[in-house]
Amino acid sequence: MSIGPLVTIAIPTLSAGSPLDACLAALNCQVFRDFEVVIVNNNPDAKPLQIVDDLGFPCRIETPSSNLGFGAAVNLVIRTSSSPLIAVLNDDTEPASNWLTALIHELQAAPRIGMCASKILLCHNGLLDSAGMLICLDGSSKQRGGGLPESSFPSSEEVLLPSGCAALYRREMLNETGLFDEDFFLYCEDTDLGLRARRLAWSCRYAAGAIVRHHYSRTAGAASPLKAYYVERNRLWIAIKNFPAILLPAVPFVTLLRYFRLLLAIRAGQGLASEFIGSGNGLFTTVRIVAKAHRDTCLNLPSLLRKRALIQETARMSSTEFIRLLRRYRITVGDIARA
Repeated sequence: MSIGPLVTIAIPTLSAGSPLDACLAALNCQVFRDFEVVIVNNNPDAKPLQIVDDLGFPCRIETPSSNLGFGAAVNLVIRTSSSPLIAVLNDDTEPASNWLTALIHELQAAPRIGMCASKILLCHNGLLDSAGMLICLDGSSKQRGGGLPESSFPSSEEVLLPSGCAALYRREMLNETGLFDEDFFLYCEDTDLGLRARRLAWSCRYAAGAIVRHHYSRTAGAASPLKAYYVERNRLWIAIKNFPAILLPAVPFVTLLRYFRLLLAIRAGQGLASEFIGSGNGLFTTVRIVAKAHRDTCLNLPSLLRKRALIQETARMSSTEFIRLLRRYRITVGDIARA
């Protein structure tokens, strides 16, 4: 394969339209220019995408025969490109002109920095969406700094892992970790990849100058049944695959505590759980989603355990060090319930 640009930017899309147009227009304003864009059209039944002719960068479209999901779409881009750096963008984001410059500066500071997180802002209010990710001991992950003022986290620093909404990855790290786990389909695949990379002793940096504006959950909805199912199922998969054995017995108890705190948040009218119930999804729907997530986890347990065994066999970081890392970037069930 011939040597390509320094960065390939992967943009999976379902709806395309004006959000994707705005994303491409923002990329056209990047100060750093040695990049290409690959759009993965995960909706082959929709009207074929047309790339405008006046883009100032190489751009191509991949159209698989069915919806691959987020992780598999990005993996397709990784496998069909040759750039040493892979950036991932949601199609409803608008990166600032210095976005790539700031990410590359942080990533290239040391050879074992394998991932870089952006400073992601919510378009509708300008508050923080994400400045890296945090982890709960039931496998749930949440955005660091979500809902805080834009001025929060003004300095670049180490974080646990990036949100896949807007991130930069080193190809060497991706190859070593085995890319995104395509079985996740939607949501939490960025957390799984990041934890596997950390277990292999790769680090992650937050680039405070890599600003991206995000129209949150435009595709699946901020509080949709689809999102609720995948987030609940995939956080179980994260714990089973990645948590050291000593932490696994605590997962059910932390889960029950989180459910209790979510009920309190619903009564108080706080957080996404309250928004989910308020949007017409009753308690029966919620229980059915949770039951389906646990049932499907049981059905996939042999595969999850095989993946877990491989992670344990290849780990460069000890379980003790990894537990210390998880606790350093831990989010409580109360914080999750209120988010």
